[in-house]
Amino acid sequence: MGAASDPRPPGLFEDRIWTVPNLISLARLACVPWFLWLLFAQHDRWGAALVWGAVGATDWLDGWWARRFGSVSELGKLLDPTADRVVLIVGVFAVGFDGSVPWWLVIAAGLREVLVAGFALALGALGARRIDVTWWGKCATFGLYFSFPLLLAGASDVAVAGGFRVAGWVCAVPSLALSYLSAVQYAPLGLRALREGRAERG
Repeated sequence: MGAASDPRPPGLFEDRIWTVPNLISLARLACVPWFLWLLFAQHDRWGAALVWGAVGATDWLDGWWARRFGSVSELGKLLDPTADRVVLIVGVFAVGFDGSVPWWLVIAAGLREVLVAGFALALGALGARRIDVTWWGKCATFGLYFSFPLLLAGASDVAVAGGFRVAGWVCAVPSLALSYLSAVQYAPLGLRALREGRAERG
């Protein structure tokens, strides 16, 4: 008897490494040292803001490509959110040390990311299945991706820095509030993932 046909699109869930989405995620991670070099070695806040803004603007690209062209992989499921966390956390604390953004905002944004990441690691260690990023969480991350580069540009010496600063605060306040609301949303999702993960292993 021949093997049963698989109804899933070919290649959709293959455990591959060198896919376009994974390369996009790796490229985004590779921009982190470039951003830090511009900010601290060249003291170029405007250039650093452009690099960080470009990396944030491509936040959706790797996931969209994976779903659109059937390039989902197990590595990609881990690499995409990891790239998001690394880019955001490193960037947020970098602009705090640079003095472009007040520390209360840095701590508030960074603490949320650390709490969510720690919660996910703890659940994984306890046997929970992986939790997908929620739509609200994605919106909050996307908003913060733009607010911090805008605030960084607002602290630069370009002629329109004042406008960037205002836009940055307009974006930062609701995005920060949404990020904590979405973090609360992960609590029941995490408990359900823990029950389901243990049930699958049992």
